[in-house]
Amino acid sequence: MSEWVKVTASDGNELSAYVARPQGQPIGAIVVVQEIYGVNKSIQAAADSFAKDGFLAIAPAIFDRIERDVNLGYGEADQKKAMALYPKLNPDDSLKDVAAAFKYAKGIVDSVGVLGFCYGGLVSWVSAVRGNNEAIEPACTVCYYPGGIIKFAKEEPSCPVMIHFGGADSHIGQDQIDAVRNAHDKHEGEVEIFVYEGAPHAFANPDRPSYKADATKLAGERSLSFLKTHIA
Repeated sequence: MSEWVKVTASDGNELSAYVARPQGQPIGAIVVVQEIYGVNKSIQAAADSFAKDGFLAIAPAIFDRIERDVNLGYGEADQKKAMALYPKLNPDDSLKDVAAAFKYAKGIVDSVGVLGFCYGGLVSWVSAVRGNNEAIEPACTVCYYPGGIIKFAKEEPSCPVMIHFGGADSHIGQDQIDAVRNAHDKHEGEVEIFVYEGAPHAFANPDRPSYKADATKLAGERSLSFLKTHIA
């Protein structure tokens, strides 16, 4: 079962959020953070998938701060609009919106994690390292190809983190992977990093040309096990 709800961030921003509910009692909850295309069918499908695995999943529409009801595909016109909206996003503002969704989920279950893709992957990392700024502490976070993470790489997460990088990602250089690895290698188990050889950026989105099924399957299995370990 799915529905749209309204949540309110700490600074008063009201935004929509897509909620997917499992059959029966949730084993926990996951805040699913979008790419730069809005809470589109791909993100809704990801939330629905987590609901089938027993989680309550909630995807906040973080573009609502800039423009409401953004729901883009991956064609040339939508790509152009997404790239125009992207520079207007601020990870700390997005964290406020994630926190609003997080608190909604906490009203239903005890344990909540955060998982995101692309820009949402970056925001998932920010949720781990700066969640205390919004009075939240995720049980864990999962970051798929988090571009821009190098800016936050040295900050310490408050929870276990899993990161998935594509080995052939033209948007995220080896320097970003190394920055995270070098900052957190000493803390075994705190930050798990996986690199999928030959996988491009956005390899886990079946609606995009960059989709790579084998990497998606392996990353998904690792993520689900990780989420169940720390949330369920």
